[in-house]
Amino acid sequence: MRKLNNLSFIRKRLGMGTVEVVLIIAILVALALTFRSALTRYANSIMSYVFDDGKVIGQL
Repeated sequence: MRKLNNLSFIRKRLGMGTVEVVLIIAILVALALTFRSALTRYANSIMSYVFDDGKVIGQL
């Protein structure tokens, strides 16, 4: 009977990982939607810096 209890504990334990991953993804999506404009400005400034040949060559 002890072996059966261990198997049920393992099955319950495996399900917890899925719930945790879903919660983490939900939190990340909520943060991304909240700070969407700031993240977009930041990404655009990085892209303009990286793909502007004058700035990159000037740094070398």
